[in-house]
Parts: sequence; C-alpha cells; structure tokens
Amino acid sequence: MSKLAAFKAYDIRGRVPDELNPDIAYRLGIAYAELFQPKKVVLGRDIRHSSLPLLQALAHGFVARGVEVLDIGLGGTEEVYWAAQQPGVDGGIMVTASHNPMDYNGMKLVKGGAIPISGDSGLRELEARVLAMTDVAPAGAPKMTPTDYRPGYVQHLLGYVDAAKLKGLKVVVNSGNGTSGLVIDALGPHLPIDFVRVHHTPNGDFPHGIPNPLLPEMREDTVKAVRESGAAFGVAWDGDFDRCFLFDEHGGFIEGYYIVGLLAEALLKKEPGGKIIHDPRLTWNTIDMVKAAGGVPIQSKTGHAFIKERMRLENAVYGGEMSAHHYFRDFAYCDNGHIPWLLVAALVAETGKTLSQLVEERQAAYPASGEINSKVADVKATIAAIEARYAPSAAVIDKTDGLSCEYTEGWRFNLRGSNTEPVLRLNVESRGNTALMQAKTRELLALIGT
Repeated sequence: MSKLAAFKAYDIRGRVPDELNPDIAYRLGIAYAELFQPKKVVLGRDIRHSSLPLLQALAHGFVARGVEVLDIGLGGTEEVYWAAQQPGVDGGIMVTASHNPMDYNGMKLVKGGAIPISGDSGLRELEARVLAMTDVAPAGAPKMTPTDYRPGYVQHLLGYVDAAKLKGLKVVVNSGNGTSGLVIDALGPHLPIDFVRVHHTPNGDFPHGIPNPLLPEMREDTVKAVRESGAAFGVAWDGDFDRCFLFDEHGGFIEGYYIVGLLAEALLKKEPGGKIIHDPRLTWNTIDMVKAAGGVPIQSKTGHAFIKERMRLENAVYGGEMSAHHYFRDFAYCDNGHIPWLLVAALVAETGKTLSQLVEERQAAYPASGEINSKVADVKATIAAIEARYAPSAAVIDKTDGLSCEYTEGWRFNLRGSNTEPVLRLNVESRGNTALMQAKTRELLALIGT
C-alpha cells in the first residue's frame, strides 16, 4: 500500500474504522512528533463519538515521543487555530469530520502560528511515515494537560465589534448539535444580543441531521426560527464551525459569495487600500466591491491552504471563498466561523439596514447560479470538451483553478473538478441579467450531461 485513503489534499478525512482508526491516529502522533519536533501541541475535538478515542490515540503517539499534549476538549477548529497561535505552542490537531456523514471522522493539522499542514507542506511526509509503521495504539487515557484557551479566544472575537452598538439585536443561532454553541454561550455575557438558540446542545447522535447548511433540507429549522422569532438574521454552522451560513430577516439563505463582498467592504473601511483574496469560482461582485472600497482584489486558487499561503504572501486583511470560508489576517490568516456573523451584526446595527437590504442590490447586479455539482465519467475529458466549445469565443480565459471563461455579452463561468471524486463543479454569473445567467447555466449543464 502506497497511500492511505483518509489522507486528502488539505486534511485527513475517512470512514471509521476502516480508513481512520486509533492505530492510524497513534502512528500519526508519532510521525508528527518525529517530523516537526514540537515540544508542546494542542489537541481538540468535535462531538462525534469516535473523536475522543482518536484524540486519545493521537496523544499517546505524541507522549511516546516526549511531547507535552494540551487538551482543549470539545470545541471548534478555529479554537485549535487560536491555541496554536499562543506562545510556547508548537502546533495543533483538531479531530473533526465537520459536515461529513455519521461514519466519518477526520483531522485538521497546523504547525505553530496556526500555519496549515497540507499535501505540499508535510501531510504527504506524515502519510509516508504512518504507512511505514505497524505500531498499535495503547489502551486507556494518555497523560494530557487540560487547558482552556476559550476566554482569550472570546476576547479576541469581541475585538472585531463595538458590543454596545449591538444592543437590541435578536439573532438565531443554529449549532446543528455541533460545538459552536459552546462559543456562543461564552460570548453571551459580553454581548447585548438576544440569542435564539436552535439545536444548541452538542450531541454526537445528531438527532436533527448532520450539520451541513449547504444542504437545503438542513436549513429549514433555521428559516423557521428566524421567521417565528422576528430575528434580525440567522446563523447556522457546520459541525466544527469553521464555516458559517447566513439567513436574512425573512429566513432567506444568502449565498456565501455575496457575504465575501460585504465583509471585504466592511474591513476596507478600517484599512483603506488593503488587499483582499478571493477564489476564482465567482468573482465579479467581489472585485467590484473591493475596488469601489479602495481595496486591491487578488485571485487565488480555491482551497484553504492556497488562500492562507497567498494571504501571508500579500499581507491581505481578508480572504473569502464562496463556500463560506472566511479568512482574517488578525486571526493568523486562518478561517473563522464567528468573526463573519459578528461583522454582519455590526453592519446591520450601524447602517440601520436589514441583511436583505445589504445584499439584494449585489444579488441583482451579479446574479449567480450557486455551485452545481455533476457526476461525470471523466472529469478531465469533460472539461476539455467544454473548453473546445467555449474558449474560442471567450474574451478572457483563466486557468487559475479549473477553467474560467468571460464573455463580452456580460457572463462568465468557472468549471473545476473535485480533488477527491469524479464530480464537476459549475458556477455561472452575469452582469445584471438573471435570464442570461440561467440560460447559460442550462446550456452548460446540458453539455456536461446533467
């Protein structure tokens, strides 16, 4: 065997126990310790039932190589990122499967300073070391140091807003029985916000379904709560809350694309001339808003490792992906699921506008299809066929990530393949012409074979 199925391009994800189990976790702890030579690492976990055994096995591996393990317990990926930024901490691993099915789990790895470990920055080497081992995880709980970084993290979050100005806001918060509610409860005493809590208690059985607000059926409870409570807006998170999804005052789901422009504009008011990183899938609205706010838009390949790397290179103030990942320079260039909704709350409070009013003009100016996934027999061949058909008449062709084509008629598309499955991901947008966007979307999907 030359590869482990759970080791992906950016992180570790797989079915438990056949693709990911305590023995693999134990070997990974040893491999991390040997490769990066940390003295102290932090470990955190989500609420899944398999997460604690995996975390304990990881810890056994670190301890076997003389590394001190700081256990922050239940929380979110961004809390591991926060802990890894603290003095004396040399790295961290979050045990989480986020929004994946019940029988999955995974891990997200960083070095000190919350610098990501991905395929081209150590993950492949870790995989090779794990493959070379036959060690079996010891039973029982290893020696770990319980550590609470949440109070400091909450203070960091509060630094993004003027709490007094949020008085009177009512906000629906749906943790999906993941762990985001733990941070909401820690924030609560410091904010004059009336929180309407939905599926708030962490529960590894996920009685209301896996927390994945990208699925329309997983939005219904948030929509209902917003409408019934009269909240200013709603927020829902995935299981490890590194992504947040927003709903307007009517319960309308807002595509992450439009939130990117909104947050970029807000942050550029504090730092005129700042650089903003965006992905290639949907771009026109972001570019327009960033330039209008006096900022510099910079395109990066999709994916957290690429975005974070480019942000560090450019010292960008903010980076956003349409997939609801939002990255902040002041948070070690990492993605965060709580800073975005806090900034939106501040915008609603300060402008006197509703969330729908803040985005509807942008939605009309740049209507978008949203990401449409299609299973195909051959990803590369399908992209090549689309390129042969559409590239000759394109005014602009870009291959930063997949195939992007722009047309003088006022529309563009991006088509890219999944890194892990035979799936094509299509995004189409236009300049103020919803009918054109919809027609071109249907046309492309017909050629793709959907």
